[in-house]
Amino acid sequence: MTVINLNDTAAALPHAWRSRVLGHVGPACLKVLRMSELPVEEESHDAPEALLVLDGRLELGVGGETVTVGAGELFVVSAGTPHAVRPGSRGTLVIVELEEGSPAAA
Repeated sequence: MTVINLNDTAAALPHAWRSRVLGHVGPACLKVLRMSELPVEEESHDAPEALLVLDGRLELGVGGETVTVGAGELFVVSAGTPHAVRPGSRGTLVIVELEEGSPAAA
């Protein structure tokens, strides 16, 4: 087993909003990424997605509402729910999602 410094790993990524897979726990994939102030287009997934902000903040648009997720906070996006990153997000984000094609994601 290896200890992973999530903030250092995110800071070392060459591009914001491009995640790095850290590992898997059962059918769940654990990722880390560095957020930037730029928005990200709306998307939805077939399975729920957990978004954990380690530092900074995540600004989301979900169902016409703005949701701010702060450092140390977790937001779970329900399966099939369209969501977009709004301008102003910054910091380190951990994502827990089911791998496409896993039985739990169907």
